[in-house]
Amino acid sequence: MKKINKILACIDFSEYSVMTLEYALEIARATRSEIVVFNVINQRDLSGLEMANMYFPEKFSMDDYIKDMKKDRLARLKQLVKAHFLEDKLRMIISVDTGAPFDCILNAVTSHKADLVVMANKGRGSVSRVLFGSAAEKVFRHCPVPVLSVRDIAKFKREK
Repeated sequence: MKKINKILACIDFSEYSVMTLEYALEIARATRSEIVVFNVINQRDLSGLEMANMYFPEKFSMDDYIKDMKKDRLARLKQLVKAHFLEDKLRMIISVDTGAPFDCILNAVTSHKADLVVMANKGRGSVSRVLFGSAAEKVFRHCPVPVLSVRDIAKFKREK
């Protein structure tokens, strides 16, 4: 089995964020590895602003907006680590990217030389997955390293 040196923990600020970091941290402690706490500013969310900016370019700079958004996300990730994982913060690197989430995650695997990805699979319905695609599903299908799916057992409990 390959040694795990670096774990990419994908954090989207959902209710699964703390759980995702808890799993990544348990593995990191056992393997003495480093964690990249990773967040993506979804390009889809920026597209509407870019269109508005075409009509009102004097209102704001997209570059400044993205820079401010990255700064805000970095601060939120640092706060999450400080609030829940302070004693392990030295093993964590915080990173934010902008783009299509699955592309950014796959690129981060390569750029950070990650050996494992830990991410939540929120279990969206099949209709929305068909219409919008699932970032987690695309990562699972195309990721060159193992992917651990974090789930809340209470929400995914199988009915008998």
